[in-house]
Amino acid sequence: MGRTLIQNATIFDGTGKAPFPGDLLVDGNRIVAVGAGAAGAVQPGDAVIDGTGLFCMPGMTEGHGHISFENATATEHLITPTPEEQVFTAARGALALLKAGFTSVYGASEAKLRLAVAVRNEVNAGRIKGPRIRAGGLEISVTGAMGDESTEHNPRVGPSMLVDGPEQMRRAVRFQIREGIDNVKLDVSGDPFYAYRAGTLGTPDTSTPMHFDEIRMAVETAHALGRKVNAHTRSVQGTKDCIRAGVDGLLHVEHSDEELLDMMEEAKDRIFVVPTMDLFHQMATGAGAPWGISAEVAAMMGIPPLIEASSRTHSELRKRGVRHLIGGDYGFAWSQQGEQARDIGHFMRYYGYSAAEALVCATRNGGLAMDASGDLGTLEPGKLAALILVDGDVLADVTVLTRPERIVMVMKDGAIQTLSPALAAKSGAPALEPAE
Repeated sequence: MGRTLIQNATIFDGTGKAPFPGDLLVDGNRIVAVGAGAAGAVQPGDAVIDGTGLFCMPGMTEGHGHISFENATATEHLITPTPEEQVFTAARGALALLKAGFTSVYGASEAKLRLAVAVRNEVNAGRIKGPRIRAGGLEISVTGAMGDESTEHNPRVGPSMLVDGPEQMRRAVRFQIREGIDNVKLDVSGDPFYAYRAGTLGTPDTSTPMHFDEIRMAVETAHALGRKVNAHTRSVQGTKDCIRAGVDGLLHVEHSDEELLDMMEEAKDRIFVVPTMDLFHQMATGAGAPWGISAEVAAMMGIPPLIEASSRTHSELRKRGVRHLIGGDYGFAWSQQGEQARDIGHFMRYYGYSAAEALVCATRNGGLAMDASGDLGTLEPGKLAALILVDGDVLADVTVLTRPERIVMVMKDGAIQTLSPALAAKSGAPALEPAE
């Protein structure tokens, strides 16, 4: 792999500094120089990209990946397809993210155990295109909670593994790690989709069906084998239990009290927090109506109060310096793969982030979640070359990132993954079709 020189771009390096005009030089799979004239003289064999008028920024990270979810409108759409069919779904999801400027996926869970594992392995082997993937497996839940699709008379195999007690948890975590996953996901709290079942109260979002000793066992087992643990947690007690047990990634976290906020601030250098706004925003504003979830149905499910709780909690966490990641629960019909950059606008609207701060959540914070060494997420000499070129001023209009045609180049590990025909023609380089 040779050198690639991007000239005359506006560079947002993800470190918190203001954008600046300059060049960026990649040698092999790493950035070797950034800044005005930093690249020096062009050498024979260099691939030169004309960045004039383009915004150069780190590749984004989907912080709560479900790459095998594709236009789902019900859990049935995750259960029914075979693994052989769904591995293609997962590959399409990964490619959609890459084309949208996401060079990394921090996995939550998938419809079948090894879907993200298989796609990760194929991407790493260079046989298909996709982002860098920390693969999630099946979510681990407990009897009667989210993920348990059965009743006594109608046993079902859902997109989950069910455990009861620490020893069953130990075995489930070991089993998933044996099968190749990088991230374990626990269903600690309830959820509005599971608030009622069998004609009575189920496990709503304020409930905590998974016990602390089960959470702690998962963390101890996973960490001993070098894996991370993420938790679906909406309830106050659930999130407190996760922090006390050492969970790495906290997904959703709408409900809070002062003690929990203090606990999260104290743990801010260890944890990552991933709000899930787009799914509920789309439901509350009527985007789910064609599939039976109108704004009125969303209100009956209690979605607007959850949005308000999310806004309060995550605005406070932002002020306390807790690290947020964007993304989460994309893959539904009204919240599709490749649309994850909408979260940047949600972070600004609901949580009070500036455009630059929200971009740091999408880039630097995501890179640190993927790799604690700091090799990903910023454009600095010595870092892995994972970056995108965008046609437009992203800080002036973050919605530019939601339009794939404006993502004119994607680079991962120093290799150009997509290059628009217009930019290729301007730079004298061969175009790469986005769907390759």
